[in-house]
Amino acid sequence: MKAEKMAFGISYVETDSALHRLNGITKFVLFMAWVTVVLTTFDLRLIVALVAVGLLLLRMTKVPVKVYRTLLIATASVLSLNALFMFLLAPQQGTEYMGTETVLVPFGFYSLTQETLFYLLTVTLKYFSMFPIALVFVFTTHPTEFSASLNRLGIPYKVAYAVSLTLRYLPEIKKDYVNIMHAQQARGVELSKKASLLSRLKNLTSILGPLIFTSLDRTEEISNAMTLRGFGRHKSRTWYSLKPLTNKDWICLSTILVCVSLAIVKHVFEEQLFWYPFN
Repeated sequence: MKAEKMAFGISYVETDSALHRLNGITKFVLFMAWVTVVLTTFDLRLIVALVAVGLLLLRMTKVPVKVYRTLLIATASVLSLNALFMFLLAPQQGTEYMGTETVLVPFGFYSLTQETLFYLLTVTLKYFSMFPIALVFVFTTHPTEFSASLNRLGIPYKVAYAVSLTLRYLPEIKKDYVNIMHAQQARGVELSKKASLLSRLKNLTSILGPLIFTSLDRTEEISNAMTLRGFGRHKSRTWYSLKPLTNKDWICLSTILVCVSLAIVKHVFEEQLFWYPFN
């Protein structure tokens, strides 16, 4: 079962790392604080630091690199493609933000400037910096523990439990997809690269239909089981996986608070939106 979850790549993986031992509240606050800092800055120095720390934390999870290597490559590829389209739609946007123009590759309207290149690099790394910490949160936070943390932060336990069920059954949906795909291939439905792209997209509908109905059946079974056990009758509930905050958690929360405060102060007092060292 552990191997299946690790193969899925975006679910909880038990490795008993230092990050796993932190309270779910601490990891949730870290994730939200990280996103807040990223959204309030266009300073490449800070963004590069966030990327480096995020990748370091990802290594600290002790999750094998092969589990998330494909995800990192896919994310980097999508963001690179996004940067290309940003340049095609607004090739002079970097010049507008920086206030100067240093042409590197003259090509009329689509001349590549140093300012635009710096702008695209900053924005791309800004988006990418949120991905490692998202993986850290998913890999190290058990769905039930996460739900208990949300409930402790004031989120209604019905909403928290719905989040838990969603995270727990994502690997099951993936397993159902693979099983249905193999069954369809055994019936002669071609889904490999031997068929054309249009043919594969058409044959994909033979998987989505059974997958949707299987998911609906599972949803009904879970709903009936929860109803029979009286779920939702009381205004509150206890959580088996709820852990108390330790000294390490309080130290981490204090550090997070200081870092977020400094980032917000920096954003308020800095004169330019983008940090550009070549002015």
